[in-house]
Amino acid sequence: MATLRQCAGPYGRSVRARDGGRTGVGGKFDLMGTTTRRNASAMKMVGALLALYRQAAGHTQRSLGERFVIGEQQIASIEQGRRPLKPDLAEQLDQLLDTKGALSIALSKMPEVDLVPLWAEEFLDREREAIAISVYDSLAVPGQLQTEGYARAVFRSRVPVYDEDEIELRVATRLERQEILHGKVPPTTSFVIWEAVLRDQLGGVDVYTEQVRKLRDCADMPGITLQILPLGRTSHAGLDGPFVLMETPEYQRLAYMETQRGSQLIADPDGVGILTQKYAMLRTQALNTEDTRDLLDRLLGEA
Repeated sequence: MATLRQCAGPYGRSVRARDGGRTGVGGKFDLMGTTTRRNASAMKMVGALLALYRQAAGHTQRSLGERFVIGEQQIASIEQGRRPLKPDLAEQLDQLLDTKGALSIALSKMPEVDLVPLWAEEFLDREREAIAISVYDSLAVPGQLQTEGYARAVFRSRVPVYDEDEIELRVATRLERQEILHGKVPPTTSFVIWEAVLRDQLGGVDVYTEQVRKLRDCADMPGITLQILPLGRTSHAGLDGPFVLMETPEYQRLAYMETQRGSQLIADPDGVGILTQKYAMLRTQALNTEDTRDLLDRLLGEA
């Protein structure tokens, strides 16, 4: 049964880790574990069933959320199909609402559309709902901004290698994630990318040129702030590696980090606060938005 627990994390702080039986030291999720993500229409169907049974039992979203200590907003998100219903919660809801196991059965029969590592599931759920996202990356172009060709080159660089079917599945999943930037009310999004990322021509010249052109287009999009951290600096606040900051609709601040063997979703205010300070410093060290656009124009001229 999956639960949320506090465990030791970076900087000696606590990490909010989703424990599905594969967590390791420090709340890091085993990259070998995978779970299936579900079809969006099927998620809405299960959510509608939950709403039907909840109303029949005389519960409001608030009373049901309080009963399970998960909050009214999470119940609403499940009913709207924006957040997946987890199996353990489905079992508890079946018992409380006397559904004769209907929610658990519906959940088990949902069509599987792709595979996502277990360690990334909670992050992707939060990312879809976030009202603000800040991303620092020093290894590759952030997934939210990747072209199809660049994403394919990223997955083809993996060791050990993926087969072609797996690569195409993961590329499709990555491109689907980008829809959050083009929604009716997209999150306020900020990106800081180390210039070294843009000096690697991952995938070849054509893929590189297309990727830089997309970054240049994104730099003009409303709601997106894109800054390049230039090479040659004498100070660098991001030497510990990439991370993501998010703010939820409930105004909870979260942070997310990946390593080669796992990841951490951080809810502890002290841990999130440290990364927030780092991001603020990175933005002051990076080129401003106008100079970033000029650099991207120069890179396109050199390609």
